[in-house]
Amino acid sequence: MVRLSSLVRNLKAETAFTVLALARTLKAQGKDVVELEIGDSPFPSPPHAKAAGIQAIEENRTGYGPSLGLAEFRASAANFVNVEFGHNVTAENIVVASGAKPFEQYFAEAFLEPGDGVLLFSPHFPTYIPNLERRGARAVLVPLRVEDDFRPRPADVARFLESDAKPRAIFLNSPHNPTGGIATRDDLEAIASLVRGTDVMVFSDEPYCHMVWRGRHESIGALPGMLDHTVAAYTFSKSYSMSGWRIGFAVAPPEVVQAIGNLINTTASCSPPFVQWAARAALEQDAASRDETMQLFRHKVERLAAGLAKIDGMRVVPPAGTFYVFPDVRPLCNRLGISSHGLALYLLEDADDKFGVACLGGESFGAAGRGFLRFSCAETDERIDQAVAFLPEALSRTDRIAQFLKRRPEFVLETPFELR
Repeated sequence: MVRLSSLVRNLKAETAFTVLALARTLKAQGKDVVELEIGDSPFPSPPHAKAAGIQAIEENRTGYGPSLGLAEFRASAANFVNVEFGHNVTAENIVVASGAKPFEQYFAEAFLEPGDGVLLFSPHFPTYIPNLERRGARAVLVPLRVEDDFRPRPADVARFLESDAKPRAIFLNSPHNPTGGIATRDDLEAIASLVRGTDVMVFSDEPYCHMVWRGRHESIGALPGMLDHTVAAYTFSKSYSMSGWRIGFAVAPPEVVQAIGNLINTTASCSPPFVQWAARAALEQDAASRDETMQLFRHKVERLAAGLAKIDGMRVVPPAGTFYVFPDVRPLCNRLGISSHGLALYLLEDADDKFGVACLGGESFGAAGRGFLRFSCAETDERIDQAVAFLPEALSRTDRIAQFLKRRPEFVLETPFELR
């Protein structure tokens, strides 16, 4: 008998990929599924990035590279964040990895000891907590509130720093997945004033830095005195539609960059050089293509939010950023007696024999997300319209909902949500 570690036995995978696998299985069986579950781009990678990647392969740039990343790419990344987001860094402040997600683990391994407290604003990206648990650190969850437009409250940071036995880190995600909320400059300056002068570190998770529909993107690491407190992670998956290339980078103090480089050296070795050449070309030559794609995403978000807002029982706060819409479906859940993730799976599996919509229940992002659904915009406008048109009919099929709950009783809503 195989004996697995307690870490692996208790590890919770990202639900988006679980639902993705289910949606793809149903599609393979002939069901027409509109996939609004995964945070991926429906657009192609930009032209200069593709051409540079192909050229690098043809030039046999396919061997190992430095664990920190190629010098040329690190220099381009430093210039990029300086120009775009007001940082003041050099290549020595840049370390490269396969997207933004690995930096969650590297941050935890670089800074956290067992018992350390880490403030997470919730709903939260689901892989944050497993990476804290790897180090035996404690997640201190604070809810983001719809009435605050899902913005982080500095008062919650102050309370954490004052009351936690071992406050060590804060995870910030802005623009925020899954809610679409954005931390304003005032928010970040207030949080920074609380962090300066302590040994608290901030993991600033910024994958959606170009998906800002109100205001502009602000990075806490660019504020005076905050570079020494911050690891800011960026990816090419969202801005440049390069999710499958698996490439990203982080901005941090040089000693932290070196420490993360050692962690990469002992795990992944390095990021593929030909992918780094593609990413460098994206930064230097594909800004116009990127910005055009961002406007297409904005149109999709507005289209989806407007469509969902017309559905009885869904309350929609138009997202300030990201390509997600996060409607409040607590009235629907109460009326139908179903949990929000149960509702999401019903729409995919049982609402219709031939057609389904894949989305995520808010509890996929922690208990604070209960009563919400997350829809991404990872389909064409026509498919988004199909999904929105299908939902009222699906929600009216109470006999099918009852059958689904009989088959899946774990999704019965035991206690109705309190509505304001």
